[in-house]
Amino acid sequence: MAEVWVKWLEKRQFVGIDSTRHSVVISGTGPEDGIGMKPAELLLIALGACSAFDVLDILEEKRQKVTGLEIQVHGIQDSDPPWAFRRIHVTYRVRGREVSPKAVEDAVRLSEDKYCSVGATVRGVAEITHTIEIMEEE
Repeated sequence: MAEVWVKWLEKRQFVGIDSTRHSVVISGTGPEDGIGMKPAELLLIALGACSAFDVLDILEEKRQKVTGLEIQVHGIQDSDPPWAFRRIHVTYRVRGREVSPKAVEDAVRLSEDKYCSVGATVRGVAEITHTIEIMEEE
């Protein structure tokens, strides 16, 4: 079972604390609300991070020479409350030496279809698509 805490700090600022006591500052959606992350964007970050762990682990198991991984997540929300995400596009940028496009595609598919709990949860509401970019490093 996962358990996290969200504690109010001041004004429109909160701190989110995970089960291992790591924390992140969260604030409202306006610039006057503080320096924290927006709650809805934390969901996109969680999706990207969840998949990043999966993809990197799978590529390492496949002995791919990955030197960099960047994931960009773009979400389209409804224009009315509760502003649910309806479409999410994930771009995987993999850098390395002689990285197999098939290995990367397989890793992304396994993350999407089998391993990423955030994606599995969000997929019931939002359509999730992806693109892959591989940058060869010399």
